[in-house]
Amino acid sequence: MEFDTAYLETLNPEQYQAVTTTEGPLLVLSGAGTGKTRVLITRIAYILANGLAHPWQVLAVTFTNKAAKEMQERLAQMVGAMANDVWLGTFHRIGLKILRRYGDLVNLDKNFIVLDADDQERLLKNIMKECLVDTKQYPPADLLDIIQHWKDKGLAPESVTEAQNTSFCEGRSLDFYRLYQKRLNEMNAVDFGDLLMLPLLLFQSHPEILAEYQHRFQYILVDEYQDTNVAQYMLLRLLAKGSNNICCVGDDDQSIYSWRGANVDNLLNFEKVFPGAQIIRLETNYRSTGHILASASTLIANNAGRLGKTLRTTDNNETAGELVVVQGYYNGLEEATEIVQKIEDESRAGTPLSKMAVLVRLSFLTREFEDALVKANLPYRIIGGFKFYEREEIRDVVAYLRLVVNQGDDLAFMRVVNKPRRGVGDKVVEALHQTATERHISLFEAINYAPLKAAPLKNLQAFREMILDAKKQTEALRPAQVAKSLMQLSGYIAMWQAEKSLKSDERIDNIYELINKLEDYASLEAFIEEVSLQTENDEQVTGDQLVVMTLHASKGLEFDKVFLPAWEEEIFPHKKALDETGEAGLEEERRLAYVGITRARKSVHISYASNRRVYGQWVNALPSRFIEELPEDHIDCRGNRRMGYGMQFSDIRAPWAAEKVQPKKRVGKRVHHDTFGDGIVLREEGDRLEVFFEGGAGLKKVISRFLTEI
Repeated sequence: MEFDTAYLETLNPEQYQAVTTTEGPLLVLSGAGTGKTRVLITRIAYILANGLAHPWQVLAVTFTNKAAKEMQERLAQMVGAMANDVWLGTFHRIGLKILRRYGDLVNLDKNFIVLDADDQERLLKNIMKECLVDTKQYPPADLLDIIQHWKDKGLAPESVTEAQNTSFCEGRSLDFYRLYQKRLNEMNAVDFGDLLMLPLLLFQSHPEILAEYQHRFQYILVDEYQDTNVAQYMLLRLLAKGSNNICCVGDDDQSIYSWRGANVDNLLNFEKVFPGAQIIRLETNYRSTGHILASASTLIANNAGRLGKTLRTTDNNETAGELVVVQGYYNGLEEATEIVQKIEDESRAGTPLSKMAVLVRLSFLTREFEDALVKANLPYRIIGGFKFYEREEIRDVVAYLRLVVNQGDDLAFMRVVNKPRRGVGDKVVEALHQTATERHISLFEAINYAPLKAAPLKNLQAFREMILDAKKQTEALRPAQVAKSLMQLSGYIAMWQAEKSLKSDERIDNIYELINKLEDYASLEAFIEEVSLQTENDEQVTGDQLVVMTLHASKGLEFDKVFLPAWEEEIFPHKKALDETGEAGLEEERRLAYVGITRARKSVHISYASNRRVYGQWVNALPSRFIEELPEDHIDCRGNRRMGYGMQFSDIRAPWAAEKVQPKKRVGKRVHHDTFGDGIVLREEGDRLEVFFEGGAGLKKVISRFLTEI
């Protein structure tokens, strides 16, 4: 194919270098708004145009379906139909693609299902109840977090040592992990963590399969590399050993997902992991004004754990645009009311609501803004709230469709077998479970063998035939037709119609909206797979609505005007982050502040209150230490006289401003422990160090005061 050189002509020198440096490991350190997606897409097109690889020999991975879709569309504009043959998608989708081909080598049938978080939690709850565990005292959600943490590190149950076990439920979390994986296997199901862990185990246990993919992928491109966890990092390392042509694009200043397992050290140590790697910095920002960039850059410079870069505008004008406003309020209610008034004024002046956003550190802070927006009659959308696919009626319909595709899906069966009511009470369910366990079959199959009374047996057999008939219909009818017929025959729509309420009308509308969505899919399997891979970052904003969301959810987005409320100590930086991980937690909170500021194109409004209702209790608040770190020359500081604050920036300086705590860098140091002996520090999280001990104790987390440097 011929490459349109006009694409290269639009690049700045650093972008051009990143696109054309094709051989060997490359880290593109890309600041906020510096055009990283353009670089990634143009780089793929450049590789294909120059005949360096066939499309199927290029692997490009990112973190959200939304980002992957945008990349696919933009690549298609440059290379046409060839874009469809590039392995481009999220880590989880690529893992799913590999498992669909080689799942039998890790005990999966090709039609395995992917469970979402709700299904995973319900499955764990069932397991814990079977083991007579009080799920109120020991929440299944907490156990799920532990298991996903292990999977993020690529650890199957047999790889988790007793030293890595937790104190959850008297140390039984590892036992539950074993039972959970066993039950998943029996259901022919995987969860999100398995989509990373199982391909990793596949490559480790079948070197011939790994060699196949190493040979296939001549070029690997990774977006948002700072967000990779251990399992993703290990997968990339294994695959890159083939050609060594790996290009990772990321920003250490935007690493904000450690609670999901992301490890910024993957980016910081890139040169050590890939010897001979080049680093190219993208520092020209095409999004924000000079005052915004100067504020963000000055703030993030307080972090020690970064490779370092300085964002600049295209004309290097630091004083362009509006100053960053820092505003004090009496309480949270006044803050929300006045910010909504400002938003209304901006809207009347011509700024679309969809070009503005309120970004909060904690989700409970959205409540007062919702109240104020309702009173002002302004349309808004809460991102990260109750999502379409989390609604009861939508989960029910999807469960029906899952059962049509896979009759071995016990979780889907249990969700809909008595919805609407079919006389399937606790005793009937118990009989089905007992029969399924004894015969090693699914609950659906157990209908034919369980000792049931005539009435429930008749109803269950009718249910069984209905599902099997729907399965036959999939051979001749489109997915939407199958779903519509099933919802009518099952009585599910009639159930909501009989309720006769405004809520039930809304539910019915949602069901038909889902059926309409099915028109876009060639098969039920394709639809279910798409739904299972949905993430909170894939939500779309439609129409002219104000966006209200958490700072974590805002990453990757941009708005003309951004409002950042509740910049107060113990909220931002969050007390829990500081208590649990010390200086590392503070640095991540500061990165989150940096992300918030750099979402804005034209203006930023930071605010704080002296009083705020936090989880039902009024508390006195101090301005965040991050406010003190903002550069005075780029700030318009507006105090509130009722708070005792004047108009000078110095008046809001916090008492800890002069007490800069410099973190101790202990990674790589040799240490001694009285019990475990000598070892080397691999990771530092505040006062907790991850140490590999050489005398057989292995990897352990130890409080720093119990160690001495040697």
